[in-house]
Amino acid sequence: MGLQKHSKVLNDTVEMLSDEGSYHQLFHAYRDEEALPSGEVLREIIDLCRAILFPGYYGNARISKQTIRFHTGVNVGTLHTLLTKQIYAGLCFADTTCVSCPEEKILAEAENLSGAFIRTLPEIRTLLATDAEAAFNGDPAAQNINEVIFCYPGFRAVCNYRIAHQLYRLGVPFIPRMITEMAHSETGIDIHPGAEIGNYFSIDHGTGTVIGETSVIGNHVRIFQGVSLAGEKLPPDENGNAIRGVPRHPVLGDHVTVYSNATLLGRIRIGEGATICGNVWITEDVPAGVTVSQQTVNKCQWTVSEIGEQRTKNKEQSIIKRITNKR
Repeated sequence: MGLQKHSKVLNDTVEMLSDEGSYHQLFHAYRDEEALPSGEVLREIIDLCRAILFPGYYGNARISKQTIRFHTGVNVGTLHTLLTKQIYAGLCFADTTCVSCPEEKILAEAENLSGAFIRTLPEIRTLLATDAEAAFNGDPAAQNINEVIFCYPGFRAVCNYRIAHQLYRLGVPFIPRMITEMAHSETGIDIHPGAEIGNYFSIDHGTGTVIGETSVIGNHVRIFQGVSLAGEKLPPDENGNAIRGVPRHPVLGDHVTVYSNATLLGRIRIGEGATICGNVWITEDVPAGVTVSQQTVNKCQWTVSEIGEQRTKNKEQSIIKRITNKR
């Protein structure tokens, strides 16, 4: 009786899980010859990118100046092959409308996108060199840049982001997000591949840091653990549906520093050279050069709320002036 009762529970559960209403929007219909993007292969792709970008740190440790062209050529060729297949899988997965995929056309598009990404590798290396320098110069505990490249989780997350961002800009579906989520799992740092980040960027410690999709970060910016560049709720259209693609995250100017556990919310602008101290909640623009903290440690003696009040007063004075001039 116990076995029969147990069997009935299993059968009833299978029936409920097999009901179309249960798996609606959670089911992907497999098509012939279609493969989904592979997390395992993407990890191999990231390892290849690191071996190309940082020869001697990753990949074949016996590489030398005399053999670097050979090793780079082999790695780039392998990268192109693997990445083409993954982009192809991503393109197929993203197109839910076609019944019979034009394989040759999609494969040609995947090859072109893979080649376009590979052409950006020198640019990625140049940016990462500035990021490594910024991390080293900003951290007294770092012994040398080698330590930054090989050990620092913040630099590892930024490396994944730089790779993913180029793929994102090329319009490659799914794969950019998968790459940044790998770094998220490894480091606790969540950078959306759509964010725009300038050069000499560093994340110190980094655990719990979040940089949202439409964030814009200038050059020479440094942020610490637990910082959140967060977006406001999506605005609704006339039918009440969320409008996507709207800029909704902060804009940070050059030479901005944001200390641990600060939250910057919405499409606010943090002026050049501003410093945001730890554990503050910012929802208003911050002028250039201002230091914002819970205890108002800045030259102008403004609290966050006073900055907002000053902006409101300035707007009101501007409106009054315009009305007076019209009279």
